[in-house]
Amino acid sequence: MKQSYYLYKSGRLQRKDNTIEIVYSDGTKKSIPIERIDDIYVMTEFDFNTKLINYLSQFGISVHFFNYYGFYTGTYYPKESLVSGKLLIKQVENYTNKEKRLEIAKAFIEAASYNIYRNLTYYNNRGKDVNEHMKEIEFFRTQIELCKDVQELMGIEGNIRKLYYDAWPNIINQDLEFEKRVKNPPDNAINSLISYVNTIIYTRVLSEIYKTQLNPTISYLHEPSERRFSLCLDIAEIFKPIIGDRLIFSMLNKKQLTEKDFEKNLNFLYIKEDARKEITKEIDAKLQTKIMHKKLGREVSYEYLMRLEVYKLIKHLMEDISYEGFKMWW
Repeated sequence: MKQSYYLYKSGRLQRKDNTIEIVYSDGTKKSIPIERIDDIYVMTEFDFNTKLINYLSQFGISVHFFNYYGFYTGTYYPKESLVSGKLLIKQVENYTNKEKRLEIAKAFIEAASYNIYRNLTYYNNRGKDVNEHMKEIEFFRTQIELCKDVQELMGIEGNIRKLYYDAWPNIINQDLEFEKRVKNPPDNAINSLISYVNTIIYTRVLSEIYKTQLNPTISYLHEPSERRFSLCLDIAEIFKPIIGDRLIFSMLNKKQLTEKDFEKNLNFLYIKEDARKEITKEIDAKLQTKIMHKKLGREVSYEYLMRLEVYKLIKHLMEDISYEGFKMWW
């Protein structure tokens, strides 16, 4: 089975026959068969050469880079092996047509906000008083279909997110400062944690998009940008509440993560390495966890749910099968 590999100790990557060899700075080595690699996360300093890059490209393996603080800096995205002119035209048509773009954008927010609401329902039923937040979010959700453009839709989404984050102190069983969502840079432990987890989800969606003929730079909710794969941001909105937020709540409430896992002298900007390892381990375990899919009638992993989401969007673009974002029922 293919999997993601995270590199935390410095060293170099090189090709050795049909394997990728990791040579760590302390002299230890590890070889991984190329067929087992889905993507690679470089979380520290590593040396590469063009021979390795060419080899990774042959197998369509993306490499995601993070800096010292655990912030995502970019992705080596191999040349697409699956190219469809027809799909590209359809992607562009659905972006340039305001009504079609709005329809897709609404589907993303409808699903994402529903998953947010389900999270609050889950914790409200377990003694966390977030009932008022739920009522207000329920109201804003009724306004989604009334939006006339993407800008107005993003305003509704912003209101829902604010109410959602306002409820977090009621859910989390630790006395951690969290007044509002701050991204660039995060200003406390919770914001650093959200940014880190969301980035892992974003890059996993990118890896799934690479397996299809979709162009990751053409998006519908977020504005396309020369500096980012904005379609990943669109699709990640659906999975952040399901995978990311649930994981954050669980790890904090079980004390798997505490204030000591963040560097105070850097305004909690830096998540310590051991904590980041634990987070990625938990994310990978979650992605491999299987649930019974209502429509398919069989068990599928959370990772496969991401893949299905990408294919549902393709069907919407190519076959006029109306796209509906994934909504959790638990």
